[in-house]
Amino acid sequence: MIPGMRFISACLVVVSAGASFLAQTPDPPPVNSGANPYRIVRDWAQLTLEKRPWGGSNGVAIDRDGRSVWATDRCSPGTAPGCLGHTGNPVHLFDESGREVRAFGRGMFVWPHGIHVDRDGNVWVTDARVPTDEEIAKYPGERNKGSVVVKFSPQGKVLMTIGRPGVKGNPPEALTEPTDLVTDPANGDVYIAESHTNVNDPNLIGRISVFDRNGKLLRVIGRTGTAPGEFRTPHAVEFDSRGRLIVADRHNHRIQILSKEGTYLGEYREFSRVSGIAIDGNDTIYTSDAESNERVHPGWLKGIRIGSLKDGKVTMFIPPHKTESPDGAMGEGIALDSAGNLFTAEATIRGVAKYTRN
Repeated sequence: MIPGMRFISACLVVVSAGASFLAQTPDPPPVNSGANPYRIVRDWAQLTLEKRPWGGSNGVAIDRDGRSVWATDRCSPGTAPGCLGHTGNPVHLFDESGREVRAFGRGMFVWPHGIHVDRDGNVWVTDARVPTDEEIAKYPGERNKGSVVVKFSPQGKVLMTIGRPGVKGNPPEALTEPTDLVTDPANGDVYIAESHTNVNDPNLIGRISVFDRNGKLLRVIGRTGTAPGEFRTPHAVEFDSRGRLIVADRHNHRIQILSKEGTYLGEYREFSRVSGIAIDGNDTIYTSDAESNERVHPGWLKGIRIGSLKDGKVTMFIPPHKTESPDGAMGEGIALDSAGNLFTAEATIRGVAKYTRN
């Protein structure tokens, strides 16, 4: 057995209550320290095309060139109203110096969230909620937006929409508050993580919906829960070098490792309450924890934890940003460029932060 990884056993296959599984697999001791060879550049990217402040940001990705950076923002600060009633473009491209090159997506989104660049350079964005009844009353005409995945060309042309705008539901007709996605570099299949619903909602959705490159539903992986292969807020998805699906199962405080077909292979809890993940060619995993505090994850700090998917050991820890908040702030989405620089999308302090090696 690989040290640090919990594998499913015959006795656990028959466990029906997720709470029972969690009781058998408690968190390891908090990992709040480690080497930190990075220097942070706060407010690295500026919205110079529209000359407006950043809204909260959740998504960041590296362009196919390995240097340019894509990011989403929610147009306005805080969690609401997001981009409702806003005239800004929420999808942004920056060159390697942080200069804004292009922006698009005006009037299309409620709450832009995850962003992904596929093997052909196309840009995929998730919209992680729909308007509330109060928001629809305040912003007439905005009803048919949200809870979809949109595929853009690099220039901003809409190539495909998965889901039914403004409707939460089950695939193939609809999606429920998609948080992130990743495409299979081998065949273009699209793996969409759902949902961003309040984890206490009795109708909580937790799943990965898989479509082919043309938008045809292939299968649904997992369900809501805490047992192996179940999810509560699958907040980020990536593939490792072996083609395994790596899922940031945020509210379950773990990284899950699955096959492309959805078979549970193992998990790590050493990376805390993970919001974002990036993985390099050596299967080093870079994780961002934007939420841990004494209320939701006692003993654990926000920050970036870096380790190996081979053994689950955390070797580096980048502490949270210094802010007026006593427990600091930390980015949600995280990306790694070809030079080894890290970038985080900042929901609290807003914008994109860059981390360079000292």
